[in-house]
Amino acid sequence: MTDERDAEMKNLTGGSCKRCPDGWEPHGGKCYYFSINEATWTRSRAACRRTGGDLVKIESTEEQEFLEQKVRGEMTEEEDKFWIGLTDSETEGTWLWTDGSPLDSGLTFWFKGEPDNFKGIDTMGEDCARMGERGGATDLKCWFDQSCEDPHKSICEKPEDPNSLRI
Repeated sequence: MTDERDAEMKNLTGGSCKRCPDGWEPHGGKCYYFSINEATWTRSRAACRRTGGDLVKIESTEEQEFLEQKVRGEMTEEEDKFWIGLTDSETEGTWLWTDGSPLDSGLTFWFKGEPDNFKGIDTMGEDCARMGERGGATDLKCWFDQSCEDPHKSICEKPEDPNSLRI
């Protein structure tokens, strides 16, 4: 009966039912938007929230692999990195995702020597995380802490729409 219903829906819609909005990339039950607009971490987060999502929370090696590959294609120079939803702005050294959950120390992808809270450019230090490695990060370690005030591109994430059929 399910196969018949799916076939009927495909006939009615031309197979165009989507679980993610136009411009968003479906993967693993989530929708991702790779914004090429550069903004501060806070403004990037606000833009994601206006779309019903938030800055991305990376929960698996497989998700990191997917994201690292996607951002590599969007980068035009070495420092052209993407904000992710990770910050230690509340307490230095305590990294939290935007949903308030702590960073799993067994699942981190910090580049060697990061996070370092460098204060040479911004005396407030580096309290927000960005990712990307233009040439590719074979070990997936491409997270860097950075001043939250620096403008970067960003990755938004939200759940797929469960009310849409994937055909």
